[in-house]
Amino acid sequence: MVRPAGLWRLCWRPWAARVSAENTGRREVTSGVSPRGSTSLRALNIFDRDLKRKQKNWAARQPEPTKFDYLKEEVGSRIADRVYDIPRAFPLALDLGCGRGYIAQYLNKLHWVNDLPRALEQIHYILKPDGVFIGAMFGGDTLYELRCSLQLAEIEREGGFSPHISPFTAVNDLGHLLGRAGFNTLTVDTDEIQVNYPGMFELMEDLQGMGESNCSWNRKALLHRDTMLAAAAVYREMYRNEDGSVPATYQIYYMIGWKYHESQAKPAERGSATVSFGELGKINTLMPQEKKSQ
Repeated sequence: MVRPAGLWRLCWRPWAARVSAENTGRREVTSGVSPRGSTSLRALNIFDRDLKRKQKNWAARQPEPTKFDYLKEEVGSRIADRVYDIPRAFPLALDLGCGRGYIAQYLNKLHWVNDLPRALEQIHYILKPDGVFIGAMFGGDTLYELRCSLQLAEIEREGGFSPHISPFTAVNDLGHLLGRAGFNTLTVDTDEIQVNYPGMFELMEDLQGMGESNCSWNRKALLHRDTMLAAAAVYREMYRNEDGSVPATYQIYYMIGWKYHESQAKPAERGSATVSFGELGKINTLMPQEKKSQ
């Protein structure tokens, strides 16, 4: 199979360093440090919300919908960890867009919101002063293995490609959006969850069961059978694990923002510093002198 060298370099990413694993039958969940996001946010009507509602309703009507909840449960537990890290008690918490309540139980749909800035502004509006918003959403490198495999196969078989993975927000946009919405004391961090599947088609089946199939307006409705088979072969050739399974990476952005209250810590006033940055270079000479005096 011919692999265009430029696209090969563009599509390749280092696999996440496996620091923990939880066996879930045919799926293995591992975590690692994520690379930076690679997509940019546009204030456009990107997603077909009616189609997304149909996808979610179809997934909810399946005989065993909970067997596809492993990813949301994992992200929900990681959000809960961030709640527990805050050394105070909140008398009231609101669980927004989290399916069957994966956070209240111990997720998210911000990645399907067309007007994300307005959504964040409304969240800020309903918070009490000194209230905190903790959220999570898929990041730009989510499912990069699937995206690259489909693109390479479609270029080879059809002479071009169209988007088959929904666009995601870049991590460097989140801080700006949260600040513009009125939040302060911001924290944004990224993580990766890697799940191993028998093959590409099992991954796509699970995405459908989660209700997370592509719903962007510019999606291509159908792919030719030969293209799909070629994509599965490319996926296995490029990303196959030693045990024969293939990984799928879900990049997660976590965000924390507080609503202003006068009791919160404030940055020092401009010009109030007592040490100049120009004096920092003298530290290397001052420290040996202090050791000698001791």
